[in-house]
Amino acid sequence: MIFDGDCNFCRRWIRRWQHATGNAVDYVPFQDPVVAERYPELPRDRFEKAVHLIETDGHVFSGAEAVFRALACGRRKRWPLQIYQRVPGVAALTEIAYRFVAGHRTLFSALTSFFWGKHVEPPSHVCSRWLFLRLLGCIYLIAFISLWTQIDGLIGQNGIIPSGQFMRVVGQHFEQQHVGLVRRCLMEPTLCWFNATDGFLHLQCGAGTLLALLLVCGVASVPSLVLLWIIYLSLATVCHVFLGYQWDNLLLETGFLAIFLAPGNLLPRSPRREPPPSATALWLLRWLLFRLMFASGCVKLLSGDETWRNLTALTFHYETQPLPTWIGWFAHQLPIWFQKTSLVLMFGMELVVPFFIFFPRRLRIVACWAFIGLQVAIALTGNYCFFNFLTVLLCVLLLDDAALVKLLPRKLRQRFSGAVVDVSGQEMAGPSAIRLTMEIIRRLCVGIVAVIILILTGVQMVSMFGVQLRPSNPLVQLYARASPFRTVNGYGLFAVMTTSRPEIVIEGSNDGQTWLAYEFKYKPGDVRKRPRFVAPHQPRLDWQMWFEALRTPHGARPNAWFLNFCHRLLQGSPQVLSLMEHNPFPEKPPKYIRAVVYDYHFTDRAALRSQGVWWRRDFKGAYGPVLSLRDEAEKP
Repeated sequence: MIFDGDCNFCRRWIRRWQHATGNAVDYVPFQDPVVAERYPELPRDRFEKAVHLIETDGHVFSGAEAVFRALACGRRKRWPLQIYQRVPGVAALTEIAYRFVAGHRTLFSALTSFFWGKHVEPPSHVCSRWLFLRLLGCIYLIAFISLWTQIDGLIGQNGIIPSGQFMRVVGQHFEQQHVGLVRRCLMEPTLCWFNATDGFLHLQCGAGTLLALLLVCGVASVPSLVLLWIIYLSLATVCHVFLGYQWDNLLLETGFLAIFLAPGNLLPRSPRREPPPSATALWLLRWLLFRLMFASGCVKLLSGDETWRNLTALTFHYETQPLPTWIGWFAHQLPIWFQKTSLVLMFGMELVVPFFIFFPRRLRIVACWAFIGLQVAIALTGNYCFFNFLTVLLCVLLLDDAALVKLLPRKLRQRFSGAVVDVSGQEMAGPSAIRLTMEIIRRLCVGIVAVIILILTGVQMVSMFGVQLRPSNPLVQLYARASPFRTVNGYGLFAVMTTSRPEIVIEGSNDGQTWLAYEFKYKPGDVRKRPRFVAPHQPRLDWQMWFEALRTPHGARPNAWFLNFCHRLLQGSPQVLSLMEHNPFPEKPPKYIRAVVYDYHFTDRAALRSQGVWWRRDFKGAYGPVLSLRDEAEKP
């Protein structure tokens, strides 16, 4: 390949093509004296207008055809030449486009700098994957430990919804329907079909914790990811309402796709020795990030909620979100013009910036930092478990190694810098038959998974925009069968903004006259208690109480889990009481339990300064009947 060595634009793209073709093509600037000596029949002015490819048999090609033929010498770039040769009109159009670009190389050199920066070579993502997998291990570790500390009170034998009882009810239902074990596992995928005792619940949490540590250390990444996904799905199924949040689904979907991104080695390796990640798996995770961010913006507008459309949603959000922080209290005090401006920026980052994911590297880097900035702002003002950390983790995959290495400390930069140069051009030179077979199987599996996920996400996104598909549609049926495994999910928090904050306060009494309040660890109760930071831990009972309180303005009856919770307090269950911050009946449980509703609002600076109160509240009424152990037989 002969090119213009004085052209900055040409030199940049030649570097990219060298990575695609390897040693199959020699690249020589026409200014080199060797060119004139070897090819005297080709005048210099031809080289100044276009690149030329001279094949070993003496055939000479120029322009777009020369580019396509050169790229076809690489292992994965033969399809452009096939399109050029076989599709009518493509050859003429590409040659016209080539001549236009060649005539305006200064402009396109500037555009190349704008979109790609200094690195136009095919990007490598070995370091990005290395960091992504270890951070994913940290998030799994947080998720399992957080759940482990609460699991007895949530679904233990003396918990709110005992897992054994849940499995018996579901099992009886399947027996009536004559559903076998295999179909049961497909419809309710959980290991608790085999054992639903408290010990087995702890075993699953402990195994998840250990596997997460192995993933952090880079030991047996693929087997660890497979088992982590199975165990977390098992617990998410049996925990029912307490593990049904969007970040639980997001962790399962991310963890599933990470199986196909991870390297196959069993022992930790230096990034320099790891093979490049699957481009298909990488783009599936980027597609997940796109859906997460874009859907978050779409659902707000598609819901028809006026607070989003008139840009007043943030005047309610900070005080009505489930678990605000003390920074959220201060954010609520900001003027309305600031709240509206923040909302406009948020819509830009959720509706426009996600498309940058599919653009060249510079815009992907912009998207990465925009998303991270948004997640940091959300994490500072509200507690959303590991959701913000998991979203930031997905942003890591928008950075190629050249961009990521610049952010690392000097010691790690020296360790990973070699991977940036060497891995991007790796090929499977002379692989063994076993290795080649495994690679073919891996690519086939990734390809099948990619097709299925794209179909399912298509169904999900079509439904998000209000297009109703018939239940008999094969795609809808496929989506329904896959939904228990939570590998394709819908996303978008706060589609309809909550404009008030009802709070349920649980009170106990021994005489029916004097009532003492139970205090939760993190949700609002005592008006003097400052909102706290708790993320990435999620107090799942506190969160579920927020959802339960949203039912109170509509006159709905208490949910079954809430009645079970009240009965556990009447029984004085130590496991359930461990989820609370203050038990006003430490010696003996009360005879009566009631739930009352207050409407909570943030105070202003004057009230905080003078009275030390972060909240003010107004009594709204009772939620459900007064309960006692005499109602035990009537418990759902």
